[in-house]
Amino acid sequence: MTDGAVLTFPKGASGDNARILEIVRAEIPAESLKGLNRGVIARQVKTIVDREIAASGTVMNLLQQRDMVTEIVNALHVGQPVRPAGPESVGQRFPDAAAVSRPTANSIASLMLAPESDETIDEDPKARNQNKSKESVEEAALRVRPILLERIDPVAAMKLTRKELARQVGEIVGELLHEESIQLNQLEQRDLVTTLVNDTMGLGPLEQLLADEKVTDIMVNGPKQVYIEKGGKLTLTDITFRDNAHLQGIASRIVTRIGRRVDETSPMCDARLEDGSRVNIIIPPLAIDGASISIRKFSKKKITLDTMARQKNISDQMATVMKIAARCRLNILISGGTGSGKTTLLNAFSRMIDQGERIVTIEDAAELQLQQPHVVRLETRPANLEGHGEVSIGDLLRNSLRMRPDRIILGECRGAEAVDMLQAMNTGHEGSMSTIHANRPREALTRLENMFGMAGMNMPMHAVRTQIASALDMIVQVSRMRDGIRRVTHVTEVVGIEGETITMQDLFTFEYEGEDRDGILTGTFKSSGLRPAFSEKAAYYGLERPLVEAIRWIRFRPWACWTGRLPR
Repeated sequence: MTDGAVLTFPKGASGDNARILEIVRAEIPAESLKGLNRGVIARQVKTIVDREIAASGTVMNLLQQRDMVTEIVNALHVGQPVRPAGPESVGQRFPDAAAVSRPTANSIASLMLAPESDETIDEDPKARNQNKSKESVEEAALRVRPILLERIDPVAAMKLTRKELARQVGEIVGELLHEESIQLNQLEQRDLVTTLVNDTMGLGPLEQLLADEKVTDIMVNGPKQVYIEKGGKLTLTDITFRDNAHLQGIASRIVTRIGRRVDETSPMCDARLEDGSRVNIIIPPLAIDGASISIRKFSKKKITLDTMARQKNISDQMATVMKIAARCRLNILISGGTGSGKTTLLNAFSRMIDQGERIVTIEDAAELQLQQPHVVRLETRPANLEGHGEVSIGDLLRNSLRMRPDRIILGECRGAEAVDMLQAMNTGHEGSMSTIHANRPREALTRLENMFGMAGMNMPMHAVRTQIASALDMIVQVSRMRDGIRRVTHVTEVVGIEGETITMQDLFTFEYEGEDRDGILTGTFKSSGLRPAFSEKAAYYGLERPLVEAIRWIRFRPWACWTGRLPR
């Protein structure tokens, strides 16, 4: 196979093409070709080619055979007229027949990768034309797809860039449309190539949603219902899959790429896409109306605490305190509901970690985006078909303690692994971070207590709470509010324990005030004005003064919350 030509294979053994061409010319007289279309001729040639290859014992795959048939048909067909497919010729349907009847591979690929036209016409005719064009493309895809799959090498095609793959698929599609007498204009052929490339090597109808940077979540509820989240709001799209088999094929393609499986014996799976997007898949019989795919898209934008302050997810002073907390190696737990932005906030915190520290991350499906040079990323593994080989978060966490980490970052505390995490925080691994599902900081502590029970540890409640209080330094509560904006509602410090109660103090809270004309919630990030318990630790790192100033500033001058002015 030649470099860079994966879908176009080298020809057979030397002289084979010329030898078989002479046999074809002898068996198919030139007079018999008159009036036949290219598809009929190609089928006759293929019969002879298959016979001669089998007789000679030449080893040749389907794509090599296809190239041989194409070359022989081209040699036979020079100067022969091609009969139109229907009563109307291409020239009658389109004014520029030469331009639209059979575009080259380069024109198809370039159109596929080019932006859409901004030309505007009347709304109703445009909608009708779009629907008609969409139906034409779908019908053509149904006819062309099975033939295309016979003529390409999927393994080799996976190694190509999307642009090169589109070019080579476009070349084959141009031939297939001609052979099958399918008439499409250039824009329709571009859409057809896009559809075929997405179905063959990508994620089918989901590709256009993954390419839209404004889409943050994709939720597939069976083959005919796909929702997206944009700007914090859910919207139903017009994207559909052909059927359940098409949808389950896409689901299988997602998990297979990372060495996992989803089938009747294992109908649930957590996975990730190549760009780091998080995926959850559940299929029948558990999902009654067809496979369900939930994708939390990987953000290409690097979100920092300063970025969050500009977006009013937090205030400037909260950003300062949170930066100092990360620099001072506090053990931080980020709490929030599903889709509230816990992982995004965890990524923002991690950017404050010193470049010289060794970090071990542990996740079910790797999605953290740490920028430090010394990072070891660990990912869990499900059991195999025999039920063996599972590696849990707890297993990875216990192993990580032997890897000399400066910090451990656990993607999410959900069960017994919370005990190992807290023990790690208590045994010198300061600056560790994790996330948890809870609606308020106090509820996060309650969930941690429950996780001790899930681990089967029969400890007195006072001992459990003492361990939690000594391990954790700070809980940051993040929430997605009804206007779709994610805000940090509490920055709460874990102070200690008094009797049977873990004592906490709020450093910052978000106080809701109302709603503006655009439906955006208004409120104020307020400081309690209390001196943080980690002030001494901040002093050790030379950060006590900016910490105290950030806490006290808003207490006495709340009007300055959004002005960005520095205290005098």
